[in-house]
Amino acid sequence: MNEQIALPPNPTISVVVPVYRSQDTLRELYRRLTAALESVDPYFELILVEDCGGDDSWNVIEDIARKDGRVRGIQLNRNFGQHAATICGFSHARGQWIATLDDDLEQAPEYLPDLYRKALEGHDLIYGVYPERTHKSWRNVTSHVARWLFNKAIPSLNHAYTSYRLIRGDVARALIQFDSPFPFVDGYLSWLTNRYATVEVPHGTRTHGVSNYTFRKLITHTINIFVTFSDLPLKIATWIGVIAFLMGMIWLTAILWRYFIGGISVSGYASMMAGILLFGGVQLLVLGIFGEYLGRMNFKSSKKPLFLVGRTTNIIAD
Repeated sequence: MNEQIALPPNPTISVVVPVYRSQDTLRELYRRLTAALESVDPYFELILVEDCGGDDSWNVIEDIARKDGRVRGIQLNRNFGQHAATICGFSHARGQWIATLDDDLEQAPEYLPDLYRKALEGHDLIYGVYPERTHKSWRNVTSHVARWLFNKAIPSLNHAYTSYRLIRGDVARALIQFDSPFPFVDGYLSWLTNRYATVEVPHGTRTHGVSNYTFRKLITHTINIFVTFSDLPLKIATWIGVIAFLMGMIWLTAILWRYFIGGISVSGYASMMAGILLFGGVQLLVLGIFGEYLGRMNFKSSKKPLFLVGRTTNIIAD
Protein backbone atom coordinates (compact mmCIF):
# COMPACT_ATOMS: atom_id res chain seq x y z
CA MET A 1 0.00 0.00 0.00
CA ASN A 2 1.26 3.53 -0.67
CA GLU A 3 0.37 6.99 0.63
CA GLN A 4 -1.86 7.85 -2.36
CA ILE A 5 -4.47 5.24 -1.39
CA ALA A 6 -7.38 6.83 0.50
CA LEU A 7 -7.95 5.49 3.97
CA PRO A 8 -11.40 5.24 5.58
CA PRO A 9 -12.14 7.96 8.19
CA ASN A 10 -12.62 5.34 10.90
CA PRO A 11 -10.37 2.30 10.49
CA THR A 12 -11.21 -0.75 12.53
CA ILE A 13 -7.93 -0.69 14.43
CA SER A 14 -5.38 1.99 15.18
CA VAL A 15 -2.07 0.90 16.70
CA VAL A 16 -0.16 3.36 18.87
CA VAL A 17 3.50 2.61 19.57
CA PRO A 18 5.59 4.93 21.77
CA VAL A 19 9.09 4.86 20.29
CA TYR A 20 12.29 5.42 22.25
CA ARG A 21 15.71 4.45 20.89
CA SER A 22 14.32 1.73 18.67
CA GLN A 23 15.94 2.33 15.30
CA ASP A 24 16.97 -1.34 15.10
CA THR A 25 13.50 -2.82 15.72
CA LEU A 26 11.07 -0.49 13.95
CA ARG A 27 11.22 -2.05 10.48
CA GLU A 28 10.74 -5.55 11.87
CA LEU A 29 7.91 -4.31 14.08
CA TYR A 30 6.22 -2.67 11.07
CA ARG A 31 6.57 -5.83 8.98
CA ARG A 32 5.10 -8.09 11.66
CA LEU A 33 2.30 -5.65 12.54
CA THR A 34 1.30 -5.34 8.91
CA ALA A 35 1.18 -9.10 8.44
CA ALA A 36 -0.87 -9.56 11.61
CA LEU A 37 -3.45 -6.81 11.05
CA GLU A 38 -4.17 -7.14 7.35
CA SER A 39 -6.32 -10.17 8.19
CA VAL A 40 -8.47 -7.94 10.42
CA ASP A 41 -8.54 -4.73 8.37
CA PRO A 42 -6.11 -3.91 5.54
CA TYR A 43 -6.81 -0.21 6.16
CA PHE A 44 -5.59 -0.14 9.76
CA GLU A 45 -3.45 2.79 10.87
CA LEU A 46 -0.14 2.66 12.70
CA ILE A 47 0.88 5.70 14.77
CA LEU A 48 4.53 5.81 15.83
CA VAL A 49 5.23 8.45 18.51
CA GLU A 50 8.96 9.15 18.73
CA ASP A 51 9.77 10.36 22.25
CA CYS A 52 13.08 12.07 21.43
CA GLY A 53 15.38 9.17 22.21
CA GLY A 54 18.30 10.74 20.36
CA ASP A 55 18.93 7.92 17.86
CA ASP A 56 17.88 7.51 14.22
CA SER A 57 14.32 6.36 14.99
CA TRP A 58 12.63 9.41 13.46
CA ASN A 59 14.39 8.95 10.11
CA VAL A 60 13.29 5.32 10.09
CA ILE A 61 9.70 6.37 10.84
CA GLU A 62 9.74 8.92 8.02
CA ASP A 63 11.05 6.31 5.59
CA ILE A 64 8.35 3.79 6.54
CA ALA A 65 5.63 6.47 6.34
CA ARG A 66 6.74 7.51 2.85
CA LYS A 67 6.24 3.96 1.64
CA ASP A 68 2.96 3.24 3.46
CA GLY A 69 0.20 5.80 3.95
CA ARG A 70 -1.23 3.80 6.83
CA VAL A 71 1.80 4.73 8.93
CA ARG A 72 1.77 8.06 10.74
CA GLY A 73 4.72 9.52 12.57
CA ILE A 74 4.78 12.00 15.44
CA GLN A 75 7.96 13.34 17.02
CA LEU A 76 7.64 15.07 20.38
CA ASN A 77 9.63 18.22 21.17
CA ARG A 78 11.48 16.47 23.98
CA ASN A 79 11.29 13.32 26.03
CA PHE A 80 7.93 13.27 27.88
CA GLY A 81 7.83 9.59 28.84
CA GLN A 82 6.06 6.46 27.62
CA HIS A 83 2.62 7.24 29.02
CA ALA A 84 2.54 10.81 27.70
CA ALA A 85 3.65 9.57 24.28
CA THR A 86 0.90 6.93 24.34
CA ILE A 87 -1.79 9.50 25.15
CA CYS A 88 -0.42 11.72 22.37
CA GLY A 89 -0.97 8.80 19.99
CA PHE A 90 -4.53 8.41 21.28
CA SER A 91 -5.21 12.05 20.42
CA HIS A 92 -4.44 11.35 16.74
CA ALA A 93 -5.90 7.83 16.46
CA ARG A 94 -9.17 7.44 14.53
CA GLY A 95 -9.77 3.73 14.96
CA GLN A 96 -12.85 2.06 16.39
CA TRP A 97 -10.34 0.15 18.51
CA ILE A 98 -6.91 1.36 19.59
CA ALA A 99 -4.11 -1.06 20.34
CA THR A 100 -0.86 -0.28 22.15
CA LEU A 101 2.34 -2.25 22.37
CA ASP A 102 6.01 -1.62 23.02
CA ASP A 103 8.63 -1.02 20.34
CA ASP A 104 11.15 -3.65 21.47
CA LEU A 105 9.43 -6.76 19.99
CA GLU A 106 9.01 -8.38 23.42
CA GLN A 107 5.26 -8.21 22.74
CA ALA A 108 4.38 -10.26 19.68
CA PRO A 109 2.14 -8.29 17.27
CA GLU A 110 0.84 -11.58 15.87
CA TYR A 111 -1.55 -11.86 18.85
CA LEU A 112 -3.40 -8.59 18.18
CA PRO A 113 -6.13 -10.44 16.20
CA ASP A 114 -6.68 -12.63 19.31
CA LEU A 115 -7.18 -9.51 21.43
CA TYR A 116 -9.59 -8.15 18.81
CA ARG A 117 -11.69 -11.33 18.79
CA LYS A 118 -11.87 -11.19 22.58
CA ALA A 119 -12.97 -7.55 22.43
CA LEU A 120 -15.90 -8.48 20.18
CA GLU A 121 -17.33 -10.49 23.09
CA GLY A 122 -18.39 -7.18 24.65
CA HIS A 123 -15.37 -5.83 26.51
CA ASP A 124 -14.02 -2.27 26.51
CA LEU A 125 -10.44 -3.21 27.26
CA ILE A 126 -8.32 -6.29 26.59
CA TYR A 127 -4.89 -6.90 28.09
CA GLY A 128 -2.33 -9.29 26.69
CA VAL A 129 -0.88 -10.97 29.80
CA TYR A 130 2.19 -13.15 30.10
CA PRO A 131 2.20 -16.59 31.75
CA GLU A 132 5.94 -16.05 32.24
CA ARG A 133 8.03 -12.90 31.86
CA THR A 134 11.48 -12.90 30.27
CA HIS A 135 12.76 -9.88 32.19
CA LYS A 136 15.74 -10.11 34.50
CA SER A 137 15.06 -11.56 37.94
CA TRP A 138 15.38 -8.25 39.80
CA ARG A 139 12.80 -6.63 37.53
CA ASN A 140 10.34 -9.51 37.89
CA VAL A 141 10.68 -9.32 41.69
CA THR A 142 10.24 -5.53 41.85
CA SER A 143 7.29 -5.72 39.44
CA HIS A 144 5.60 -8.39 41.58
CA VAL A 145 6.13 -6.34 44.76
CA ALA A 146 4.83 -3.15 43.11
CA ARG A 147 1.72 -4.89 41.81
CA TRP A 148 1.02 -6.34 45.26
CA LEU A 149 1.31 -2.86 46.75
CA PHE A 150 -0.95 -1.40 44.06
CA ASN A 151 -3.51 -4.12 44.81
CA LYS A 152 -3.63 -2.96 48.44
CA ALA A 153 -3.45 0.78 47.78
CA ILE A 154 -5.58 1.16 44.63
CA PRO A 155 -8.45 -1.36 44.75
CA SER A 156 -10.03 0.02 41.55
CA LEU A 157 -6.94 -0.63 39.42
CA ASN A 158 -7.22 -3.30 36.72
CA HIS A 159 -4.46 -5.41 38.24
CA ALA A 160 -3.76 -7.56 35.18
CA TYR A 161 -2.56 -4.51 33.27
CA THR A 162 0.28 -4.54 30.74
CA SER A 163 1.27 -2.16 27.95
CA TYR A 164 -0.08 -4.71 25.44
CA ARG A 165 -3.68 -3.47 25.21
CA LEU A 166 -6.67 -3.17 22.92
CA ILE A 167 -9.04 -0.38 23.96
CA ARG A 168 -12.38 0.75 22.61
CA GLY A 169 -11.64 3.91 20.65
CA ASP A 170 -13.85 6.36 22.53
CA VAL A 171 -12.53 5.10 25.87
CA ALA A 172 -8.91 5.54 24.78
CA ARG A 173 -9.53 9.03 23.40
CA ALA A 174 -11.19 10.04 26.69
CA LEU A 175 -7.76 9.83 28.34
CA ILE A 176 -6.85 13.11 26.63
CA GLN A 177 -9.21 14.88 29.06
CA PHE A 178 -7.18 13.86 32.12
CA ASP A 179 -5.07 16.77 33.34
CA SER A 180 -2.08 15.45 35.28
CA PRO A 181 1.66 16.00 34.91
CA PHE A 182 2.24 12.38 36.00
CA PRO A 183 0.13 10.28 33.59
CA PHE A 184 -0.55 6.58 34.12
CA VAL A 185 -2.57 5.10 31.26
CA ASP A 186 -3.81 2.04 33.14
CA GLY A 187 -4.82 4.10 36.16
CA TYR A 188 -6.94 6.30 33.91
CA LEU A 189 -8.44 3.26 32.18
CA SER A 190 -9.42 1.75 35.53
CA TRP A 191 -11.37 4.94 36.27
CA LEU A 192 -13.15 4.79 32.92
CA THR A 193 -14.13 1.13 32.71
CA ASN A 194 -14.00 -2.15 34.58
CA ARG A 195 -15.27 -4.14 31.61
CA TYR A 196 -11.93 -5.69 30.79
CA ALA A 197 -10.62 -9.13 29.94
CA THR A 198 -7.27 -10.78 29.35
CA VAL A 199 -5.68 -12.96 26.71
CA GLU A 200 -2.53 -14.94 27.41
CA VAL A 201 0.34 -14.10 25.08
CA PRO A 202 3.99 -15.17 25.15
CA HIS A 203 6.58 -12.69 26.37
CA GLY A 204 9.34 -12.39 23.80
CA THR A 205 13.03 -11.74 24.32
CA ARG A 206 14.65 -8.40 23.50
CA THR A 207 17.04 -8.84 20.58
CA HIS A 208 18.44 -5.29 20.40
CA GLY A 209 19.75 -3.11 23.20
CA VAL A 210 18.65 -3.15 26.82
CA SER A 211 15.52 -2.04 28.62
CA ASN A 212 15.09 1.71 28.97
CA TYR A 213 13.46 1.17 32.37
CA THR A 214 16.26 1.36 34.93
CA PHE A 215 15.74 0.53 38.59
CA ARG A 216 15.62 4.27 39.38
CA LYS A 217 12.95 4.90 36.72
CA LEU A 218 10.84 2.00 37.99
CA ILE A 219 10.98 3.32 41.56
CA THR A 220 10.08 6.84 40.39
CA HIS A 221 7.18 5.49 38.32
CA THR A 222 5.91 3.47 41.30
CA ILE A 223 6.01 6.52 43.59
CA ASN A 224 4.19 8.62 40.99
CA ILE A 225 1.42 6.01 40.75
CA PHE A 226 1.00 5.87 44.52
CA VAL A 227 0.86 9.62 44.99
CA THR A 228 -1.39 10.25 41.97
CA PHE A 229 -3.88 7.41 42.38
CA SER A 230 -3.90 6.56 46.08
CA ASP A 231 -4.22 8.39 49.38
CA LEU A 232 -2.54 5.48 51.19
CA PRO A 233 0.69 7.46 51.84
CA LEU A 234 -1.38 10.18 53.55
CA LYS A 235 -3.15 7.55 55.67
CA ILE A 236 0.22 6.05 56.60
CA ALA A 237 1.48 9.51 57.54
CA THR A 238 -1.59 10.00 59.76
CA TRP A 239 -1.05 6.71 61.56
CA ILE A 240 2.67 7.39 61.96
CA GLY A 241 1.74 10.69 63.58
CA VAL A 242 -0.79 9.00 65.89
CA ILE A 243 1.66 6.26 66.89
CA ALA A 244 4.46 8.80 67.45
CA PHE A 245 2.13 10.88 69.63
CA LEU A 246 1.10 7.86 71.71
CA MET A 247 4.73 6.76 72.11
CA GLY A 248 5.65 10.27 73.20
CA MET A 249 2.85 10.37 75.75
CA ILE A 250 3.84 6.97 77.15
CA TRP A 251 7.45 8.08 77.31
CA LEU A 252 6.49 11.35 79.04
CA THR A 253 4.29 9.50 81.54
CA ALA A 254 7.11 7.07 82.36
CA ILE A 255 9.59 9.91 82.87
CA LEU A 256 7.21 11.86 85.12
CA TRP A 257 6.41 8.73 87.13
CA ARG A 258 10.09 7.99 87.72
CA TYR A 259 10.70 11.64 88.61
CA PHE A 260 7.96 11.72 91.28
CA ILE A 261 9.06 8.45 92.87
CA GLY A 262 12.65 9.68 92.93
CA GLY A 263 13.99 7.38 90.25
CA ILE A 264 15.59 10.23 88.26
CA SER A 265 18.30 12.33 89.81
CA VAL A 266 20.05 13.71 86.73
CA SER A 267 18.50 14.10 83.30
CA GLY A 268 19.97 11.58 80.85
CA TYR A 269 21.61 12.95 77.72
CA ALA A 270 21.16 9.67 75.84
CA SER A 271 17.40 9.45 76.40
CA MET A 272 16.93 13.10 75.49
CA MET A 273 18.84 12.74 72.21
CA ALA A 274 17.05 9.49 71.38
CA GLY A 275 13.70 11.21 71.83
CA ILE A 276 14.71 14.17 69.69
CA LEU A 277 16.02 11.97 66.89
CA LEU A 278 13.02 9.63 66.95
CA PHE A 279 10.28 12.23 66.90
CA GLY A 280 12.25 14.62 64.70
CA GLY A 281 12.67 11.84 62.14
CA VAL A 282 8.95 11.01 62.29
CA GLN A 283 8.04 14.64 61.73
CA LEU A 284 10.37 14.93 58.74
CA LEU A 285 8.94 11.73 57.25
CA VAL A 286 5.36 12.98 57.59
CA LEU A 287 6.30 16.38 56.18
CA GLY A 288 8.02 14.67 53.25
CA ILE A 289 4.88 12.71 52.38
CA PHE A 290 2.77 15.87 52.51
CA GLY A 291 5.41 17.61 50.44
CA GLU A 292 5.08 15.01 47.67
CA TYR A 293 1.36 15.76 47.39
CA LEU A 294 1.85 19.52 47.57
CA GLY A 295 4.52 19.35 44.88
CA ARG A 296 2.17 17.53 42.53
CA MET A 297 -0.56 20.07 43.23
CA ASN A 298 1.90 22.79 42.25
CA PHE A 299 2.83 20.98 39.02
CA LYS A 300 -0.84 20.54 38.17
CA SER A 301 -1.67 24.19 38.83
CA SER A 302 1.14 25.29 36.48
CA LYS A 303 -0.91 23.94 33.54
CA LYS A 304 2.12 22.57 31.72
CA PRO A 305 1.11 20.52 28.64
CA LEU A 306 1.41 16.76 28.88
CA PHE A 307 3.24 16.69 25.55
CA LEU A 308 4.26 19.00 22.70
CA VAL A 309 4.40 17.76 19.12
CA GLY A 310 7.45 18.75 17.11
CA ARG A 311 7.27 17.10 13.67
CA THR A 312 4.72 14.82 12.02
CA THR A 313 4.36 12.76 8.89
CA ASN A 314 1.12 11.55 7.23
CA ILE A 315 -0.93 13.10 10.06
CA ILE A 316 -4.40 14.21 8.96
CA ALA A 317 -5.58 17.45 10.55
CA ASP A 318 -8.87 17.25 12.45
